[in-house]
Amino acid sequence: MSRVTALTHSLIGKKVVMATSGVVLLGFVFVHMAGNLKVFLGPEHFDAYAEWLRTVGAPLFPRGVLLWIARVVLLLAVGLHMASAWAVTRASWAARPHGYHELRLVQTSYAARTLRCGAVIILLFVIFHLLDLTFGAVNPAFVPGDAYRNVVTTFSRAPVSLAYIVAMGALSLHLYHGIDSGCQTLGLNHPRYNDWRRRIALGFSVVVTAGFSAVPLAVLARVVR
Repeated sequence: MSRVTALTHSLIGKKVVMATSGVVLLGFVFVHMAGNLKVFLGPEHFDAYAEWLRTVGAPLFPRGVLLWIARVVLLLAVGLHMASAWAVTRASWAARPHGYHELRLVQTSYAARTLRCGAVIILLFVIFHLLDLTFGAVNPAFVPGDAYRNVVTTFSRAPVSLAYIVAMGALSLHLYHGIDSGCQTLGLNHPRYNDWRRRIALGFSVVVTAGFSAVPLAVLARVVR
C-alpha cells in the first residue's frame, strides 16, 4: 500500500490517474454520442432509448438505480481527472516559477496550448447542458420524460446550438491531445506506431465532434423537428 500511495502522490502517478480516468470519460463520450444520434430515427426510437437508460437492469435493479450508479462513477472520474490535471499543472508551474523569457512553440500543438482554456469551456458547457436537458432549469419548454421534444426545443434556439457546437470544438481539441498524451503516459509510445496513435486520436475526436454537432445542426436545418 505504501508503494501505491507513493505512486499516486508522485507526478507520474497523477498523470496515470488523469489518463485512466480519461479512458472512462472517453467511453462515456462515445456512447453518449452514439445515443444522441438515435434522434435521427424519430421520437419513438429516441424516447425509447431514453426510457431504456432509466430501466436498464430491471427487475434486478429498481428504476434508475444503474443510471445513478453510472452518474456517480462519471462524477468520480471527472473529479479525479480535474484534480490530477490541476496537480500536474501546479507541478509544471512550480518547476518554472518565473516563466519563459521568450516562448518558442517547439514540438507542441494548438490542442496542447489551448488545453486549459478548452477544459474550462467544456466544464461550463457540461454544467449548462445538465441544467438544460437533464433538470430543465434553463429550458422553459422542458417536459420531464419527453426527451425528443426537449432536444428539439433546446436546439431550436440558435444561440444554444452555436454554444453547443463551439463546446464540441473545444472537446475535439481536448480529446485529440488527451488521447495522444494519455497513451504516452500509459506506455503506448514507440516511433513505430506514434503516427498511428495520433491518427487514431484525430479520427476519434473528429468522429465524436461530428456526431455531437450533427444533432443541433439538424434541428436548425429542420431535418429533425
